[in-house]
Amino acid sequence: MDISVITNNIPKLLDGTVITLEITAISVAAGFVMALFLSIMSVSKNNFIRMPVKWFIFYFRGTPLLVQIFIIYYGSGQFQSALSHVGLWYLFRKPFFCAVLSLALNTAAYSAEILRGGIEGVDFGEIEAARACGMSGFLLYRRIIMPAALRIAWPAYTNEVVFLLQATSLVSIITLMDITGVARLIASRTFAFYEIFITAAVIYLVLVYGLLFVFKKIEKKITAHLNPEAMAA
Repeated sequence: MDISVITNNIPKLLDGTVITLEITAISVAAGFVMALFLSIMSVSKNNFIRMPVKWFIFYFRGTPLLVQIFIIYYGSGQFQSALSHVGLWYLFRKPFFCAVLSLALNTAAYSAEILRGGIEGVDFGEIEAARACGMSGFLLYRRIIMPAALRIAWPAYTNEVVFLLQATSLVSIITLMDITGVARLIASRTFAFYEIFITAAVIYLVLVYGLLFVFKKIEKKITAHLNPEAMAA
């Protein structure tokens, strides 16, 4: 193994790491906000509200993420005139925006299903008690249902965020220089495929387990009331 190839290219890989983290953070934030609304809509008894969400989830969970990225990045060019007319072509011609949009929509679909399971898992007694106190509608969801649903869904949602971080490796296919994109470029020039991709794998490992550490801390905080030892401390 040629260690010099690794040490000489660490700065470039770290630059790619910054891009990976930016894409992940923006996609997770946007996807989570969308998932909150989608999950609430998906449990609605009104078909006109529920069915569009079901079809949205059906598409984004049923098709490969790579295909979704291609459709948004390359397919949007067919609608250049329409997008230009509404001032959106400036965004859709940028690979960073298309990557974030694809990942955000994809994680929104998966996260919405995770949160829907959390909503349906909320103790009905809690809901009835809140209604007896006069809560309903948005207030009921904000104060009782969504906090409880989030606690239930958090472990599964943590896995979804980890999968999204790993899925960012696909964005290199549309010219973004994330960790994988930088590694591919360096490896093609140096032919040190083993050394470079092992290094990239180590960086992903550090990011994933750093993310798991943060989410575990958050999980302990939002479920502290369920841990008698933590309450006593």
